Amino acid sequence: MKSLRNLYRHRQLLNLPEPKLLSNLPIISSNHSHPLLPLNPTSIHITQKRFFSESSNRFSDESDEDTNPKYVFDPVTQTLVPRTILESFNQKIDDNDDDGGNASKCSSSDALVNESGAVSPKSDTQGVGISGFRSKGQDFVSKKTNGKTGKAKVCWVCSNCGNSTSQWWGKCQSCDEVGTMTRISQIDVAVEDSKMRKSWVPRKCDDVLPQRLTDVNKGINQMTWRIPLSGLFGAEVGRVFGGGLVPGSLVLVGGDPGVGKSTLILQIAAMLAEEGDFGQPAPVVYVSGEESVEQIGNRADRMRIATKELFLYSGTDIEDILQKAHLLSPRALIVDSIQTMYLDGVTGSAGGIMQVKECTSALLRYAKSTNVPVFLIGHVTKSGEIAGPRVLEHIVDVVVYMEGEKYSSHRFLRSVKNRFGSTDELGVFEMSQSGLQAVANPSEIFLSGQYFDFDVLPGLAIAVVIDGSRTFLIEIQALCTPAKSSGIVTGTNQKRVEMITGILMKQAGLKLQDSTIYVNVVGGFKLTETSGDLAIAAAICSSFLEVPIPNDVAFIGEIGLGGELRVVSRMEKRVNAVSKLGYRRCIVPKSAEKSLALLDLGGEMQILGCKNLKEVINAVFQNN
Repeated sequence: MKSLRNLYRHRQLLNLPEPKLLSNLPIISSNHSHPLLPLNPTSIHITQKRFFSESSNRFSDESDEDTNPKYVFDPVTQTLVPRTILESFNQKIDDNDDDGGNASKCSSSDALVNESGAVSPKSDTQGVGISGFRSKGQDFVSKKTNGKTGKAKVCWVCSNCGNSTSQWWGKCQSCDEVGTMTRISQIDVAVEDSKMRKSWVPRKCDDVLPQRLTDVNKGINQMTWRIPLSGLFGAEVGRVFGGGLVPGSLVLVGGDPGVGKSTLILQIAAMLAEEGDFGQPAPVVYVSGEESVEQIGNRADRMRIATKELFLYSGTDIEDILQKAHLLSPRALIVDSIQTMYLDGVTGSAGGIMQVKECTSALLRYAKSTNVPVFLIGHVTKSGEIAGPRVLEHIVDVVVYMEGEKYSSHRFLRSVKNRFGSTDELGVFEMSQSGLQAVANPSEIFLSGQYFDFDVLPGLAIAVVIDGSRTFLIEIQALCTPAKSSGIVTGTNQKRVEMITGILMKQAGLKLQDSTIYVNVVGGFKLTETSGDLAIAAAICSSFLEVPIPNDVAFIGEIGLGGELRVVSRMEKRVNAVSKLGYRRCIVPKSAEKSLALLDLGGEMQILGCKNLKEVINAVFQNN
């Protein structure tokens, strides 16, 4: 009775209209057991009498039982109401009708299904009435919007990894954790996300219509549209991004732990804060969920970064981050890292599949709505892929990877997805005490130097390869030993080395069947293209014949199964790179000799065209 008095006092304080006769209320069978549902006393205005049929599992106009009902149903709030409570209100309602009090109409309250199958109150949303109930083991949520009733999907979601299934299991089928499956409605995420967006996304007019392409591009100068990055470091980063930073873009930077992702992003943030479209400083917000503000400041001091417009913030709540960043109107927003962020109302812990997806989607909406570029740093798995759902790479605009060997100071920034430019670009940097420095001449970083003091250095050949838009000269080492065993190959495909060895035995007449062959690519470079075939074959021949290759010779070409040399792509660019580094001879396929002879190489380098491996051996080793 205490709750009854409180409910009646609540009506009198608000001066709300009361429901009419109890005989107009719909009837629920008493055999239908259901937990007590929340009653919204402000909206019991019944217009139609409906009955719930357990046999058909739906509401109908006829009752299938004659027992005394326990509950009545309110179609406006979509809730079950205990009939005993409303019967006790009959006399008080009739007395209160004479007061004639009119109050403003309140919107219905939501009730969402929780883990136990009961219905718990949810925050107020206008124009939508939601209720949940259980019947014959079936779980569903009924949703009523604008007079139409439908079904919203209910699923079981793992609170550890975010994996969702349509039915309950004892343990998660994705992460094998026991007792982590939580029953939720998919409406929860949509409601919370819509509230979060209203707090920081600028409002737009409702009468926005599709625009013509010519109208969109009118008045936009494509040369000055991108945010420029000046200096040698900025030019190297801008090359990977396609010529500069696009306003409103979402950039994901991935890489192994300790490769230099945070260092790279901190240098980009300092550059954007100091310079801009017109050379004027502008705020840039650097948010870290892994480091404190003092730790970031210490790293910036070591890198000699002291710009005043770089704002540091440590936090993991996406809504809080976007609210604080929006107040500064930043030129760029940096989040380090996306796996540490979380969003209220989304199931799972930070770093889970659902959290990563929803946090990235929220940052994407912020970038597109405010035209502010957003940088995300992402962790990688053991296989080298970005941690989290694969859809993460589909949501963002640009995906770049930071690569580098553990014991090497060189770092490579490679683009694998770019909606605003080419994915063939590659940035080359060198890690120093003050941060990353752009490499002025990356073509020779894999050359370990010429060993002029050695009289005999067989098994060393120079290959010319292209990675992205960059040309590299790399050293190929080979060693042939008389003992027959399985060889070791590092830096390239072992199957391809075995194929080249077989071609040398069949087409060139080398008796390598009783030798063990070791092949190594110097500098940790991963040779994947076929332009290095000729250099691998030359290195094996040099080691087997114990004749060194002159240190001014480079090799370009692919080898066919018949021992013939084949042309590879961008021959002119490769030959120009060889000429700039001072090489005097370049071995190429015979079919490309005429076209390459027209190049202006300064007259110091000689182009030697060969048809097959025998001609290569005669041209390189005959005079030695």
